Amino acid sequence: MNVASALRLKRTGLWLTLASALILGAVLILQYGYGYAPCKLCLTERLPYYAAIPLGLAALFAPERLARLALGLAALGLLYGAGIGVYHAGAEWGFWPGPTDCGGGTGANPGQVSEFLNALQSTRVVDCSVAAMRVLGISLAGWNAFASFLLASFSGTAAVRS
Repeated sequence: MNVASALRLKRTGLWLTLASALILGAVLILQYGYGYAPCKLCLTERLPYYAAIPLGLAALFAPERLARLALGLAALGLLYGAGIGVYHAGAEWGFWPGPTDCGGGTGANPGQVSEFLNALQSTRVVDCSVAAMRVLGISLAGWNAFASFLLASFSGTAAVRS
């Protein structure tokens, strides 16, 4: 086993885990801290990050062969996430229609009408075809596509390099 190769795999696993946790933390803060209710596609875009965290940890602690497998699986999942992000961003820009069953939710059902009215004032419900927020002119779905592709490239490159 090449020491430099093993170190590169461990470093990639660490960065993959940290970046995925940071991205998930940011979207959870937007959701719970600022009241942005995620749509169906937003929730789907999170799945590769949820998978990338344990896969990154596996790459950090597993033997080289398993670390490569874990990073390769993470890269495939993140490529899927990038594709969903591109689809979502395209639907937001009106390039193609989004899913017909896509809309936001307010979370758990409130117990009383007053709780429901309060929830409506603090929750921003979004639809898949409407960008909840744009940063530098790019929607969160667009940024997700970019981040997913970048992490997929990073993980995939480390998995196949000898």
